[in-house]
Amino acid sequence: MDSEAKRQLQRKQLMDNKVYRAMLFLTRYMDRYYLDAIIGLVPGWGDAIALLSTVPFVYFSLRIVKSVPLTLAVLNNSLRDVLLGMIPFFVGDIIDIFHRANRQNMAMIQGFVDGDAAIIKQVNQRATQAAVVLVLMLLLIALMIWLIVSVGSYIYSLFASVF
Repeated sequence: MDSEAKRQLQRKQLMDNKVYRAMLFLTRYMDRYYLDAIIGLVPGWGDAIALLSTVPFVYFSLRIVKSVPLTLAVLNNSLRDVLLGMIPFFVGDIIDIFHRANRQNMAMIQGFVDGDAAIIKQVNQRATQAAVVLVLMLLLIALMIWLIVSVGSYIYSLFASVF
């Protein structure tokens, strides 16, 4: 069996995987039908719940494809989506409509599996950025949560003092 046939067989096995089908399902519903933005409307928890849709992408890239750079790129993209989605006053939800992190993650994984040189280069560039960016995004997400809780408790205290 030549290397091209072997690569095609591996690609078919990856695409027949249950996790791969789950990623396709999530991509369809979270991005095409804007479920990511709709879930993001749930105050305080929506974006955290939407982040759960990232789990199959991370699992597939790390355990099935066995690529740390791809996993870092997927995490980078997903955390950026959460951070943007957390912008208050529905601005983040509007951004979620256009960002479509699941679709971007799916394209990166598909291109990586297909051996697309441009996608692999993009994944490697994002992976090198990811180490710094992931830490920064986690700090910004924590700051955003703190800010939301602080503003929420301030608003609650205003209403509680009136009534």
